[in-house]
Amino acid sequence: MTLSAAEARPDPDLNYELSRLVADLRLNPLVEARKFAVSLVDITDTARPRYAGINDHVMMYAASLPKIVAIMAGFERIQEGALRYTPEMRQMFLRVARRSSNTDASQVIQLVGFENIARILTSQKYQLYDARGSGGLWLGKAYGGPNDYWKRDPLNNISHGATAYQTARFFLMMAQGTLVSERFSAEMREIFSEPEIRHKFVKGLSGVPGVKIARKSGTWREWHADAGIIEHDGRRYIAVGLVEHPRGGEILEKLIGGLDRIVCGSDEPLQFSGDGHVLTR
Repeated sequence: MTLSAAEARPDPDLNYELSRLVADLRLNPLVEARKFAVSLVDITDTARPRYAGINDHVMMYAASLPKIVAIMAGFERIQEGALRYTPEMRQMFLRVARRSSNTDASQVIQLVGFENIARILTSQKYQLYDARGSGGLWLGKAYGGPNDYWKRDPLNNISHGATAYQTARFFLMMAQGTLVSERFSAEMREIFSEPEIRHKFVKGLSGVPGVKIARKSGTWREWHADAGIIEHDGRRYIAVGLVEHPRGGEILEKLIGGLDRIVCGSDEPLQFSGDGHVLTR
């Protein structure tokens, strides 16, 4: 079982817990302003994912998060025989995934080609961007250098865009072994593991013993994003957070702690630093 390209039926219990967490974090003003989106997928049983989301079909600027599709499209082109998967290319993918290297991301994008990235995103196989629906993942601009710009997405005029829902689908396909192929899904899980930028989700889970995370984040001015597969204590889940706020990194750090408690369970109350509320300036 996988999430449909259009919309999944939320799990009532999971959705209730997610809504309560968002209220506890005082994020409802951002929800109402469409400046915060979240998706949560419990994949402890990978064949039967449990889904919850808020503003999950709202497309937002996602900074470096859409670099995930450049890597995925690169593997599709390798699968098609158009590119060779060399040790040098693997190192380039690793620098994009773990360090968010703009130079390497731009090189991958130019190597794969904007048209091929868009073709793969909108293909029947993936449907990760729906021009007749709410959009989704989009990569219409590289990250510096010559030939940097292609075009913004046709629905929302965003160059580096994502919805929480389609990002969750991306990582679910990776977890289920259907992103490109079983072999390359496993390779991508490895590539996105061991992140070297230790903020947002990684920082929020830093005190969790034995946690494993395969993720990609993004930051530009007030736009913050993080997404990935998290595993510990025999539980696995996918978390996606998108936020437009000056303290977005802090919001995502606290969000992941709450999402982890929802899926993995804990008798400990949520802990907040400072004044105790994310949105208090």
